[in-house]
Order: sequence, then C-alpha cells, then structure tokens
Amino acid sequence: MGAARDWYENERLGLGDEFLAEIGITLKNLAQDPERRPDYYRGFRRVMIPRFPYKLFYRLEGDRIIVFRILHAHRDHPRLLR
Repeated sequence: MGAARDWYENERLGLGDEFLAEIGITLKNLAQDPERRPDYYRGFRRVMIPRFPYKLFYRLEGDRIIVFRILHAHRDHPRLLR
C-alpha cells in the first residue's frame, strides 16, 4: 500500500495518511463482523474501502480473517484471486 499512499500524499498533503487510516477503519469494522459480506469468489469475500476506490479481499479460516489483497477497484486484475 506504500505506492498508493505515496500517490495520494502527492495529490494532497495528508491524504496518504487518510487513505491508510480508512483501511485501518475498514479492517476494524471487518473484525467486528467478518461474516457480514457474502462469498464473492471461491471462498473469498470482498469489502470496499470507503472514500477511496479500493477493495479488500479476504477469507475466513476458523476464527481468523486472512486479508489476501487490497486492489484498486477500477483497474483490470485478470489474475486477481488465482
């Protein structure tokens, strides 16, 4: 997420930190109710990052949440979940 943070920071001072904070809030909310999101693809679930065009993909393994990827929502990712 360093490159994305840096890009936002170059757009506006402090925006990169806001981006990382939004991811942190999303992870905190996800931890409170990880089963809220339905299966998206082959056991992966997805949650959108508010305020920023990113989506977070995760799996549930027992009582653990495994974050697989955080990707830009408007880019083509042909090998996304392979």
